[in-house]
Amino acid sequence: MLKGHPKGLYVAFFANMGERFGFYTMMAILVLFLQAKFGLAAERAGDIYSWFYFAIYALALVGGILADATKRYTAVISMGQVIMFAGYLMMAIPGLSLPVTVIGLFTIAIGNGFFKGNLQAVVGQMYDDPKYDKVRDNAFLIFYMGINVGAFFAPFAAMGIRNWWLKMNGFLHDGSLPALCHQYKDGTLPDTAVLQNLADAVSLNGPVTDLGAFANSYIEVFSRGYNFAFGIAAIAMVVSLMAYLIFHKHLPKRRRVTGERTLSLREKPLAIPVALIAGAISAFLISLLKDIATGSAIGLFVGFVTWIAMIATREEKQRVVSLLLVFFVVIFFWMGFHQNGLTLTWFARDYSVKAVDPFTYLFFTLKSLLSVIAFIAGLVMLLAKRSSGKARIAGAVMVVAGGGLAAWFYSMGEASNPIAPEVYQSFNPLYIVSLTFVVMAAFSWLNQRGMEPSTPKKIGIGMIIAALGFMIMVTGSFRLISPVDLQVLNDAGEVLKVNPVPDSSRVMPYWLMSTYLILTFAELFLSPMGLSFVSKVAPVRFQGVMQGGWLLATAVGNKLLFIGSFFWEKIALWQLWSIFVVTCLLSAAFIFSILKRLERATR
Repeated sequence: MLKGHPKGLYVAFFANMGERFGFYTMMAILVLFLQAKFGLAAERAGDIYSWFYFAIYALALVGGILADATKRYTAVISMGQVIMFAGYLMMAIPGLSLPVTVIGLFTIAIGNGFFKGNLQAVVGQMYDDPKYDKVRDNAFLIFYMGINVGAFFAPFAAMGIRNWWLKMNGFLHDGSLPALCHQYKDGTLPDTAVLQNLADAVSLNGPVTDLGAFANSYIEVFSRGYNFAFGIAAIAMVVSLMAYLIFHKHLPKRRRVTGERTLSLREKPLAIPVALIAGAISAFLISLLKDIATGSAIGLFVGFVTWIAMIATREEKQRVVSLLLVFFVVIFFWMGFHQNGLTLTWFARDYSVKAVDPFTYLFFTLKSLLSVIAFIAGLVMLLAKRSSGKARIAGAVMVVAGGGLAAWFYSMGEASNPIAPEVYQSFNPLYIVSLTFVVMAAFSWLNQRGMEPSTPKKIGIGMIIAALGFMIMVTGSFRLISPVDLQVLNDAGEVLKVNPVPDSSRVMPYWLMSTYLILTFAELFLSPMGLSFVSKVAPVRFQGVMQGGWLLATAVGNKLLFIGSFFWEKIALWQLWSIFVVTCLLSAAFIFSILKRLERATR
């Protein structure tokens, strides 16, 4: 897989894998932690989540400017790793107030801004060498797979330590209990029968006699388990930093070349004031339509676009404008895709069944899932036409061992086995790791026949595939009772409480699993291809800034995540998912309308 690639790709792969393990450990549980610990309503939790996700990517622009101006990419990357570690360490401390928790999240965002975009820029620099340029797209697929190897294990780590802590304190897990406990404490739960039944079900010490004491204890233990999960993320950052510091010598070291044009904030003095004015006007206008937060996010993007367009030379202009057009499109992909940590996680918690049959349960515990993966991987090695004799033998061993273990785990399963909503977050990275080889092989096959789509065309195809993914959610949600129908209002129209979702509106996990599968295909067509496109098209002096611009576009998409949380309790579920179907299709249409211009920029 790594044949024909520089050694530095190994370093970037493993440094990114460790950092992403920590990051996705946190993202699998963040919105659940905010609601469990602080009793936040869906809209407020969604606002904090989207602001954090915005900052994670928006601050990559700052990191890119710093690295491009100093040419010290590797130093800026390691600085980011240290700052992220400090942020995760803060989040691991139990009992922090909400404002301090937000400060911890912002610290992580600063570190990530120094790390993420610049590591991507360094990967692109390795493939500026003409002998590696032909495998640039595949390199970013491999690099992207490193992200998702770490992300696959993260939800299991978060769930495992949370459940361990609950059990240590005499409780089992039930994701719907923290909200009921907060309602009981606030005096907004008039009927305590549901809470009593669930409390008795999760108590390992017999029936609960004091609901008040139970509510306080369950919230504290539940949220502290998540604090320990943030501690795992901090440890992962240490591993990532060590791998990077020991082996970073294999990464390219860009230095200033005599006569080379470099990025300077003093270039074209009017560029920054004009950009600030354009951003401020955009922020003001959007704030009138929505709110200051959304206006600020979009204003920052408009300011960046204005600044970079003004300082680009005539020779750089075509490439820069092409990149900015792609940035605009990917905003809407990430607005939909990153619902996986927000509304799709709420759907997993509230609308997916809490317990499954023995076969489905194979996909919800790490050991049984790994046995299934071993069986499938062995089958592929055994049947592949180009497999060597040794590979076929190894494949046969994996089929027998993996299949045998899976059959044993199946036989040990109960008729009804509890599952946790966090585990759904492992399916996307699992699909990424598995399908990367399939997509690489397909692109290679098409390339050999002169039929491989251009990188911009792959991005457009990815948007269409994303729309198909959300169509699955539209279909699966069509007959479900929606959160808006579960609200209890007072005479003034204010929400008094939101009733739990009845079991009749809980569906099998395969709806979400299928959605994540299709969205993963979309992601492979769009995200690593976008990174490759940026590294290929960005002028030399803008490599870090343009990777930061890609992430800034991602950040704006993340800020628009509030659209999901805002409408979660206001419209029917199928209507919510339809929003993302429409935006993805419109974005695809825009990409194909400017396709020739984008393809010219890559030549």
